[in-house]
Amino acid sequence: MNRSGEGGREARRRGQQEQTPIQRALGLLTRREHSRKELTRKLTVRGVAQEDADAAVERLAGDGWQSDVRFAELLVRSRVAGGYGPLRIRAELATHGLDRDAIAVAMDSFDGDWTETACDLVRRRFGPGSLVDAGLRRKAADLLTRRGFDGDSIRAALHGAAQD
Repeated sequence: MNRSGEGGREARRRGQQEQTPIQRALGLLTRREHSRKELTRKLTVRGVAQEDADAAVERLAGDGWQSDVRFAELLVRSRVAGGYGPLRIRAELATHGLDRDAIAVAMDSFDGDWTETACDLVRRRFGPGSLVDAGLRRKAADLLTRRGFDGDSIRAALHGAAQD
């Protein structure tokens, strides 16, 4: 507590006007994209009433500041670059409150090859030609499963890595 009896945060904010829900939401959106669900949740956690948070997010979406499609496409690109597969990415998109159509559009925005992505991950983690040992093949298969690749991509990646 400072001399005036106020907490440190209150004293720092003295002289500053309280932000509106839209200003708070824009502050979050300038840092990175957010889904509607995520942005609404973050606003309510910061003390914005649910109906005010919903209205702010709706307005920002209508004005083009917030877009679930843009968020989803960015998340897909980010997760693919991190070595994640389609099953894991779809599940994560669903946790952000996106419907099946939005998820399908986002997944279709990826123009790469899931099998090649799985092969690249195995090469990066285990090196070329290193999967001659059954134990290493099992570890690679477990990694790809955890990362969300389907069975066909896993088999192709293990076969390709063994051939390198």
